[in-house]
Amino acid sequence: MDLMEYQAKELFAKHGVPGTLGVVAHTPAEARAAAEKLGVVVVKAQVKAGGRGKAGGVKLAKTPDEAEQHAEAILGMDIKGHTVHRVLVAPGASIEEEYYFSFLLDRANRNYLCIASVEGGVEIEEVAKTNPDAVKKIAIDPGTGVDEAKARAIVAEAKFPEALVDQAVQTVLALWKVFVEEDATLVEVNPLARLTGDKLEALDGKVSLDANADFRHPDHEQFELGDETDPLEAAAKEKNLNYVKLDGQVGIIGNGAGLVMSTLDVVAYAGEKHGGVKPANFLDIGGGANAQVMADGLHIILGDEQVKSVFVNVFGGITACDQVANGIKGALEILGDEATKPLVVRLDGNNVEAGRQILQDLAHPLVTMVDTMDGAADKAAELANA
Repeated sequence: MDLMEYQAKELFAKHGVPGTLGVVAHTPAEARAAAEKLGVVVVKAQVKAGGRGKAGGVKLAKTPDEAEQHAEAILGMDIKGHTVHRVLVAPGASIEEEYYFSFLLDRANRNYLCIASVEGGVEIEEVAKTNPDAVKKIAIDPGTGVDEAKARAIVAEAKFPEALVDQAVQTVLALWKVFVEEDATLVEVNPLARLTGDKLEALDGKVSLDANADFRHPDHEQFELGDETDPLEAAAKEKNLNYVKLDGQVGIIGNGAGLVMSTLDVVAYAGEKHGGVKPANFLDIGGGANAQVMADGLHIILGDEQVKSVFVNVFGGITACDQVANGIKGALEILGDEATKPLVVRLDGNNVEAGRQILQDLAHPLVTMVDTMDGAADKAAELANA
């Protein structure tokens, strides 16, 4: 789960990372009231997307009137497909220098990684291109983590100014606590700023939490925002389905994450010659392809107005193909008139002949069986484009 800036700052404050929380406003009037208390402020769009400043979602306000005007312009704005429902009204800061700092999960090397730069800040991507030596990448052993000695080594390698060394060490230790104790996969501060008076402060924050650790963090439920969650994804979550909505026309159901990912690829490839249609979702039903699970999956996918056809791609293993076929049959019976879009079904693996026979005997007008994965993807794309 990705957190918004104000939520990340709440976790920062919990673990002693230096910074200010600001005030979350949902209306221009609330932004004005916050500015009346705080003085000069920055009005910042709260969305789970980067590039807010370049999109016009971050504005300096010297007066309450300006804060209200900026909030009115920013609220409702679309930033990379995300609608702004709230802004953070943060106290203005006198910035002398901007730095970049992060801890993240390095999946490729099965390790943790620290990335730091004293020439970074909001333009860190450009720095990485033009002066890659200024961006330090420091491996972190998961077994030993970050103690004070390691934190000092990180600060030294990143070449933080001498006047900030002790503050930087304590900030690194606090950010490590956020990373480990909150089960995060990313903790990022951009910018980590040197303010007038040699004060180090996290002016922005980004945190991604590992949903697999939710059972250890019941308090993380507070970060779920209904107005930021896609309604189809929310409905799928209630049914314990592994579903992610995408921007396409071919609904996808498969068993196993690897198979579903491959299915997305073959549908995208097939769609190139059928009007450019694309996959509409990721949906992994795992091994439980019974009638109710299949019905729940189809119900979610058919609820997506963009979907024009559905591709059910199943390799029978522990759950055999005849069970899957009976699941599809039962799902169509459960859904009844709700099932209105064509289904292309590809079955392979354990008990495949029995599974295909069940669907042949069903002879449902919406169901088309195709033996191969590529052929089924092509048919699903063709039907979506019809």
